[in-house]
Amino acid sequence: MRWLWIDRFLDFQRGKSARALKNLSLAEDIFAEHFPGYPVMPAALILEGLAQTGGILIGEANNFQEKVVLAKILSAQFEREALAGETLVYDVEVLNLRPEGASIRGKVFAGAAGTPLASLAGADAVPMAQAEIFFAHLDKARSQQIFGDHNFVFSGELKHMLGLAKVMADRNEIAGVKS
Repeated sequence: MRWLWIDRFLDFQRGKSARALKNLSLAEDIFAEHFPGYPVMPAALILEGLAQTGGILIGEANNFQEKVVLAKILSAQFEREALAGETLVYDVEVLNLRPEGASIRGKVFAGAAGTPLASLAGADAVPMAQAEIFFAHLDKARSQQIFGDHNFVFSGELKHMLGLAKVMADRNEIAGVKS
């Protein structure tokens, strides 16, 4: 992956669910051309952020031993656009996890930068987008022949981001703070 469409994890429950955040800065390259004078994040990139969040959740459930690739977007629904200056929150939950692949259900919440998380993605919040995504696990023998041992899906950056989320969760648990 060349572009990361999540900035950090807010919550991560191994094999169950994850919550990630993306701040849409006007400085993002995509907003220069999409669209001048009306900076809108393309829907495909919103889905990519959701897929990155879900893909890391699925990959981590198998200790990153499998190459996990987005195989199919089973459904996707958008209620509105995401604009520069907003914050996106990606919530994903595992629907099923099997040896050949996994599926997740995800929701995307959006609001003005600085909006409290409880208002942005709380129980009463309405998602701006939602999707169901299927990921495939590449056959180990075949993928090793083609790609070698390098896990091109889970880059060091993504694993590092997840590691930071785990450190923060551990610190909060020790301090008695709920995420």
